[in-house]
Amino acid sequence: MSDDGSLDRFVEAQTLAYAIALAEIRRGAKRTHWMWFIFPQIAGLGRSATARHFAIRSIDEARAYLDHPVLGPRYDECVAALQDLTISDPVAVFGEVDALKLRSSLTLFESARPDSLVAAAIDRWFGGKRDEITLRILGADQPETHGDGQAA
Repeated sequence: MSDDGSLDRFVEAQTLAYAIALAEIRRGAKRTHWMWFIFPQIAGLGRSATARHFAIRSIDEARAYLDHPVLGPRYDECVAALQDLTISDPVAVFGEVDALKLRSSLTLFESARPDSLVAAAIDRWFGGKRDEITLRILGADQPETHGDGQAA
């Protein structure tokens, strides 16, 4: 897998898989492999080559993902599809491992764009509990500030 760091890697991966992923979410039963590029996580969480390839490297890249004319609307559509389900058990829909990835992804993208849809999904699917490791990685990515909010 080549990786130039651009968002094209997500667009290319979603070309064939997006419709399948959305259908599986709407059915409430993830069965195929698309989590890495539909609900990406911050770099530092996944260890596989695929996870590293699709890792979001910074909060700025997460914002760019959400601002992308294809990727942002697709992310929102997938989160909205989750919210439309009658169940709210992430393990039942995604399985144990991918449920953790979902929480990490939602935490990342809520941090990138405070948003009522993503926040509502975290509240509903995870009892409002954000992924602590994602928050820790994001915190390390931010400049230190003094108590007055000025950069250290």
